[in-house]
Amino acid sequence: MNIFGSIREFLQEVQTEMRRMAFPSRSETLGATTVVIAFVIVLSIFLAMTDTLLSRLVAKFISG
Repeated sequence: MNIFGSIREFLQEVQTEMRRMAFPSRSETLGATTVVIAFVIVLSIFLAMTDTLLSRLVAKFISG
């Protein structure tokens, strides 16, 4: 089989698989996005607090 035949077969298989896919509904997408944003905010706050605490501890040890 030549290269063009292989490419055509691949694209046909991709098209077939795309028809089989089940995409999430709008409400599922919104719910998952909300969870991700909330997690990022919580993790950011935690990392900021940890960074502040460790910075103060290091500064305290350095200054004596």
